[in-house]
Amino acid sequence: MSKTTVIIDDKLLKAAIEVTKSKSKKEAIEKGLKELVHKKNVEALRKELGTFDLDLTLEKLDELRKDE
Repeated sequence: MSKTTVIIDDKLLKAAIEVTKSKSKKEAIEKGLKELVHKKNVEALRKELGTFDLDLTLEKLDELRKDE
């Protein structure tokens, strides 16, 4: 763990603390960084896997589950 000094907009940090229900500035910043990394990882996974067009109804899904 390292100590870093940064200049952060006070209004933005206050809003981040409120929406994340964090108890400290550090906690709010860590939650924000974790969310950013998670979001980027999900984007990378989607890009890697591509998209699939599934023509699947709930009924068909139920049938597939029963067959397993």
